[in-house]
Amino acid sequence: MNIGLIIVFILVGGSIFVNGWTDAPNAIATVISTRVLRPRIAVIMAAIMNFLGVWLMGTAVANTISSIVKLTPGKDALATLAAAQLSIIVWAVCASQYGIPTSESHALIAGLTGAGIASVGIESVSLEAWIKVLEGLLISSLIGFIAGFFIARIIAYLFKNVPRRKSNIFFSYAQTISAAAMAFSHGAQDGQKFMGVLAAALIYSGLNVNMNGSIGVSGGGISIPIWVMMLCSILMSIGTSVGGYKIIKKMGMDMVKLEKYQGFAADTAASICLLASTVLGLPASTTHTKNAAIMGVGSAKRFNYVNWSVAKEMVMAWILTFPICGLISYIFAKIFLLIF
Repeated sequence: MNIGLIIVFILVGGSIFVNGWTDAPNAIATVISTRVLRPRIAVIMAAIMNFLGVWLMGTAVANTISSIVKLTPGKDALATLAAAQLSIIVWAVCASQYGIPTSESHALIAGLTGAGIASVGIESVSLEAWIKVLEGLLISSLIGFIAGFFIARIIAYLFKNVPRRKSNIFFSYAQTISAAAMAFSHGAQDGQKFMGVLAAALIYSGLNVNMNGSIGVSGGGISIPIWVMMLCSILMSIGTSVGGYKIIKKMGMDMVKLEKYQGFAADTAASICLLASTVLGLPASTTHTKNAAIMGVGSAKRFNYVNWSVAKEMVMAWILTFPICGLISYIFAKIFLLIF
């Protein structure tokens, strides 16, 4: 029995659960704040769409995540992965207590990098994979903001002569669809990231199997079996069903007071960015993308429509994620290397 592999699987499972729990608000904050759906219904919808996103959107992002650090199969590699997962759990749980929507995607990347440096050294970090991370960061922040801004402006222009009551009825239905697309995108992005870690854990433990029921490296990278996809989907769905109502309030109510058409615009902009990133294999942050889209939508109405003090608090949390999670995982990795 490989105790190290069991520990990694438990911690990855915890990370997936926490991701579903803390990132659920990214998908449903707008649809709740505009009162299109009740919180419980929105959470159930998000759980279902997360499941489908993990299941249906391939493995390109998983391959990128599994190559963030280059490790040699064995106990040290498993200790590295375990440390990275524990740092995510610690950081996410602490941030959620204050209602701060952190990025578990960036926590995972920072955790893997910090633990890899502790285990092997700076040479373990893949520059190619990190370039994809930075490209995903660009899409999730800058392009998310721009897309939200212009989609909101276009909608406002097209519906300027439509009575408010009729447009609200239309966007109540439309926003339900866009929120479902946002939840699907979250599953596609974040589910794949943790599938990549599980795949790496199996390979580093010495197991070598392929898509017919196990896991291994093929010409296109890591191939991930159905049972790993199902495990990630179920755990994320359970986490999403728990919800994160403090974060919903901060994102959907405190930062910007959204109208129904604005909620639709934010969800649509974020979903487009996330799905494009997923297809390209770029690990984008669901949190960054959705918040940037909300800021863009608010700015489209007028610049001071956004509560920039709340936005500043969120940006600071994003900036701190990389060094704090990297440091936490570095420390945990040093401890685990002595234990494993």
